[in-house]
Amino acid sequence: MKAYAFDYVRAKTLDEALSLLERAGDGGKLIAGGQSLVPALNLRLLGPKLLIDIAHLSELRGITNDESSIHLGAGTRHVELATSPLIGQHLPLLQTAIRHVAHAAIRNRGTLGGNLAHADPASELPACMIALEAVMHVVGPKGERHIDAADFFKGLYETALEADEILVRIAIARCPADTRFHFNELARRAGDYAMAGLAMVMHGTPGHGLRIRPVFFGIGDRPVLASQAARCLEQATHMMDALADAQQALLHDLQPQDDLQADPETRMQLAQVLLKRGLADLMAQGRG
Repeated sequence: MKAYAFDYVRAKTLDEALSLLERAGDGGKLIAGGQSLVPALNLRLLGPKLLIDIAHLSELRGITNDESSIHLGAGTRHVELATSPLIGQHLPLLQTAIRHVAHAAIRNRGTLGGNLAHADPASELPACMIALEAVMHVVGPKGERHIDAADFFKGLYETALEADEILVRIAIARCPADTRFHFNELARRAGDYAMAGLAMVMHGTPGHGLRIRPVFFGIGDRPVLASQAARCLEQATHMMDALADAQQALLHDLQPQDDLQADPETRMQLAQVLLKRGLADLMAQGRG
């Protein structure tokens, strides 16, 4: 099957891309890496009138840092995240997650912004952004606005982006020195969509200001912060003693979906297994 006919423009600047997107209205679509968009076009799941290429915009590239935050350009490719010394030093969670994203050929082309704007509920990076409390910087005709990652993902392939806005940058505050990271997912084969996955960030110690953010993906229509499970763990003197209560709390935090990969009961069981493995890993990091 081939895509519906469409016009194509390669934007030279971010301002030009915004102007083209505004003029095209609902008929405009952005393309950067195209690893999700092109298959959707070829299957005729989408039929834009105008395709606006933003892959080469310098305003969307680069990984930088300042005293308070790490800044990731939306056009940064997965492979750049995977090989960046800055990411390896400050945000190792992302480099661990990237290894689970599809296959090398896709990671060489796919972009961070495209992945986040696509908002696939089984995707790894949206969950990481919520766990890391990232802030999305988007621009549109009315100027720039900032959206917390927890508010950015609205549902199945749905985000807080307006039709005439572009995600340009992601900012992540520097983590405390004692921060530990965990990432894991369960899929039928390497590179497949996850049936269940967990991105988790923790700092502090049990009984002394512990803060933990377990974010599950591949469970429902968007990544979910398991807040009740987190509360069980944060209030415990010894986290592993609170594991059973935290696993039970997932019944209230998560609403597993039913599809061809797994039924809701299986997904809940997988989520509980992932939480147990994640806590064991975080505790082992502390001992190390």
